[in-house]
Amino acid sequence: MSVSLQENHPRPGKPRAAGSPPAAVIDALNALLESQQNSIIRFMGDSSPYLGGAPAGIRQTLRQLLDNNLKRSEELYRLIEKLGGSPRPRGLQPEEQYLSYLSLKFLLPKIADAKELIIRRYENSLQALKNTPPEVIGLLERQLGEHHAEMELLKAAMVSK
Repeated sequence: MSVSLQENHPRPGKPRAAGSPPAAVIDALNALLESQQNSIIRFMGDSSPYLGGAPAGIRQTLRQLLDNNLKRSEELYRLIEKLGGSPRPRGLQPEEQYLSYLSLKFLLPKIADAKELIIRRYENSLQALKNTPPEVIGLLERQLGEHHAEMELLKAAMVSK
């Protein structure tokens, strides 16, 4: 993973205020934003070929996961800006073109694996950011709780498929 020096600096024209969170906080939030934006769940929208033949319960679960993913991405994006940072845009992933050839039966465990990885990233970030403003910790703890709840939904969906 390449890291540019600019990622550690505030947005151009917006100097970081005295007492604002260190660059490590912005970098951690950007890493979480990237994990949300790169999640495989974003392919499970209404136009997804996977949802057409899926049972109603699985369709509802996947839509809920997608909606929550988009909401969390937006919350992280706004928090990064509020803290004086510059949210990193999502990069292109060339391997995504092959996802349309995979079955939902194959993808559900992959979605669960991705969810486990995101959960670990949130837990690691919370450990690393102990002396961070309460609004950052509060948002991350709430989002981590949502991820844990979604993991239970995914487990139930995999059993019922």
